Amino acid sequence: MNILAHGYLSGPRSSDQYTGLLVGNFIGDFIKGDPASPRHNLLADEITGVRVHRAIDSFTDAHPEVAAVRDLLHPRCHKYAGAAVDIFFDHFLAINFTQLTGESLPEFIGRFYQTLQENTARLPTGAARMADYMIRQDWLTNYQYSEGVDRSLKGVSRRTAFPSGLDTAIEDLERYYEQIARHFSYFWPSLVGHIQQVRTTLTLFS
Repeated sequence: MNILAHGYLSGPRSSDQYTGLLVGNFIGDFIKGDPASPRHNLLADEITGVRVHRAIDSFTDAHPEVAAVRDLLHPRCHKYAGAAVDIFFDHFLAINFTQLTGESLPEFIGRFYQTLQENTARLPTGAARMADYMIRQDWLTNYQYSEGVDRSLKGVSRRTAFPSGLDTAIEDLERYYEQIARHFSYFWPSLVGHIQQVRTTLTLFS
């Protein structure tokens, strides 16, 4: 799953731990090894957030609905098919956000951006740079639109070490749109249920 899903799955906005969980989840890809290591200088809730991020990734990578979409995209994207799935699934989350979460997408995005801006000092350099780009270009709002999805795919494509096919992957979204939407609709509830259990376990023993 991509940034929107990770942000939402950080936990309830009413929780006292929300800020730390969201920051940790957002920086998850920038933290290598044990997030509790002193070299990372993370707060307790941020450590939990990194672990939630990794739980989301592990569950997603192993899920059969995700594997089915990767198979659809493999002829074009090969080993980068998973990156396309992440962005495509954020698109379906964005366009169905209120139905799936009971929250307003614009309000959620506003709080998400504000939390990151207020905690920039807690972000590693690369994550702070990404947050700045994301907010200025309003990536999360633009996931609702094919142009925004295409822009994100092309952005990832420019950063891959090998030809990825991501620069034209929007064609597969258009070709398999209903099929991918159906896989997402089966996958999302199982991810939400799993991560709710993970968050409960991690916060109980943190």
